[in-house]
Amino acid sequence: MTTATEPAIAPFRFFGLTVLRTRRLGPSMLRITFGGPGLDGFATGGRDQSLSLFLPHPGQPEPLVPVDEDGEWFAAWRALPDDERAVLRSYTVRAQRRAADGSNEVDIDFALHEDGGPACRWAAAAAPGHFIKALGPAVEDNTAVRFRPPQDTDWVLIWADETALPAASAALEWLPAGTRALVWLQVQHTEDRQALSTAARAKINWLVRDEGAPSPVDAVRAAELPSGTPYVWIAGESSEVRALRRHLVRDREFDRKRVTFVGYWRRGLSEEQLRAEAATEDA
Repeated sequence: MTTATEPAIAPFRFFGLTVLRTRRLGPSMLRITFGGPGLDGFATGGRDQSLSLFLPHPGQPEPLVPVDEDGEWFAAWRALPDDERAVLRSYTVRAQRRAADGSNEVDIDFALHEDGGPACRWAAAAAPGHFIKALGPAVEDNTAVRFRPPQDTDWVLIWADETALPAASAALEWLPAGTRALVWLQVQHTEDRQALSTAARAKINWLVRDEGAPSPVDAVRAAELPSGTPYVWIAGESSEVRALRRHLVRDREFDRKRVTFVGYWRRGLSEEQLRAEAATEDA
C-alpha cells in the first residue's frame, strides 16, 4: 500500500501581476502596487527578496514569455526576436500584504532615471489594470533572499544606492530590535531620501550626489566602525560594490565570508548584456 504525499512546492514559479496603483516616493523612485488572482501562492521571504519581472514592449497587451509544461522558458524566450520577447529585469519585493479575505498585494519600487531603459519607461507609464509577469518565490525561505546575518553577528553594515534602496529598507525593517547597524544610502536628489522604519539601533547616513556626497568607499573609510563581529550587506552599481568590498576585506580585514555583495547593475551595460556576459563566464 502506498500513501499519497503532498507534491513539493517549487521554490520559484510564474505569477501574473496586475497594477493596482502607483505612488511617487521622490524624484527618482516610483512605487507600484500589484495584485490580482495571478498573485495566489506568492510568498516573499522579505529582506532583499528578488524576483524577475517580464515587461511588455509598447503596443503589447502583455509580456511574451513562452513556458512549456515542464516550466522551461529561458531557451524559448531567448529564441524570440528582441522586439517581441518580454523585457526581463530583476527587482526587489519591497513589501507584501495578505488580507483576511485572501487578497494579496505586493509593492515594488522602481528607480527612475532620465536616460533609463525599457523598465523605467514602462514603470513611468504604468497605470491600474496593466499586466506583467514575474518569476518569483512560492516559498518564503528561498535562495533569492541573500541578506542573512549569522547568529553570532554583533553589528551590521549596509550600503545601497537607489536601485538597492528598497532591499536595504526592507532589511532594516526585518532586523531584530536593538541590533546595531551602520547604514549608508546613496541617492541622487535631496528629495529622494525616505523616512525608514526600523527597530534596530541604526545610524543612517544619506549620501546625496546633488549635495556633493563622498563616494561609498570614502564615506565608509572615514567612519569609525564598532568592534565585534560584523555582517556586511552591500548592493548597487557593480564597480562601487566591488570597490567597497575590497576596502572592507583588504583594508579593514573583514572576513570575506561575512560580506554579502550584489551588483544590481553595471554602468554602461543593460541587464541583457550582463546576463549574456555571465552566461559566457559560466560556459
